[in-house]
Amino acid sequence: MRKNVVVLGGGTGMSNLLSGLKQYPIDITAIVTVCDDGKSTGILREEFNIPAVGDIRRVLVSLSETEPLVMDLFNYRFNTTSDLDGHTVGNLLLTAASEIRGNLSDGIEALSKVLNLKGKVVPLTEDNVTLMADMEDGSVVEGEHNITLKKGKIKKVYYKEKAVATASALKAIREADLILLSMGSLFTSVIPNLLIDEIVKEIEKSKAKIMYVCNIMTQPGETDNFTVTDHINKLNEYLGNRNVDIVLVNTGKIDEKMIKFYETAEQKDPVRCDEENFAKYGFKVIEDDFIYINKNNLLRHDNIKLGFHIFYYLMKG
Repeated sequence: MRKNVVVLGGGTGMSNLLSGLKQYPIDITAIVTVCDDGKSTGILREEFNIPAVGDIRRVLVSLSETEPLVMDLFNYRFNTTSDLDGHTVGNLLLTAASEIRGNLSDGIEALSKVLNLKGKVVPLTEDNVTLMADMEDGSVVEGEHNITLKKGKIKKVYYKEKAVATASALKAIREADLILLSMGSLFTSVIPNLLIDEIVKEIEKSKAKIMYVCNIMTQPGETDNFTVTDHINKLNEYLGNRNVDIVLVNTGKIDEKMIKFYETAEQKDPVRCDEENFAKYGFKVIEDDFIYINKNNLLRHDNIKLGFHIFYYLMKG
């Protein structure tokens, strides 16, 4: 019998994870955060009063099994002097589908049929939510984009508005054999999925194990100097009476030139694998060399290896 995996996250990390996971015989539901407010997504949110569609677009493409041209079209970003400048075709299609069908969930379902998805994609909420952050210095930052740009340590994140989880997201967690927290921006892509009480309560009731794919690199302004256990501790703060049960950790060596590039260009450093602290937390660790350099010479997780380890765990328990 095929296992149900529910993946919570957003952004590039989640889409990369799903691209590998879909290669294995499991049933995938991706719950996607909708608080992005930058570029095309931010403009569409303000004009149409809809949840953010940018991360959803990326996830739809990653799970699609249609022709490459269709995926290229979905990701095409206009570069012009008109009002279309900066918008992607996929964002516009998601907005149009949501307007036609009356809500984002039904709009996603309509486009999913066109894209021939290997899995389901559901928004975390239908509400047009604003992510907030309280900083250690006492300041308060409004909006995901501004939080990402802010220098300093984040104390906690939360939504400005009262948010209600979609019924499809709650159902997916209820039926899950594994709850998978994706790699990605910890405070702005992963934790936002854990800021709605209904979601956390459903996770608390679930008998499914919670697995986390730990980031390979830190995120500037979010997780500077974070170790593996720092990531786990922060997630556990938002998981109610549950804790992360299994962690996938990279033990591959990153080339020194690549480290220097990320330090200089993006102010990112490798997440230190503090194995000396693992035992006291009680989580199971799955280690491997997950380093993959893509065609643009950027560091990513090897998503096929990730998918294999997740599938193997599901089969073996």
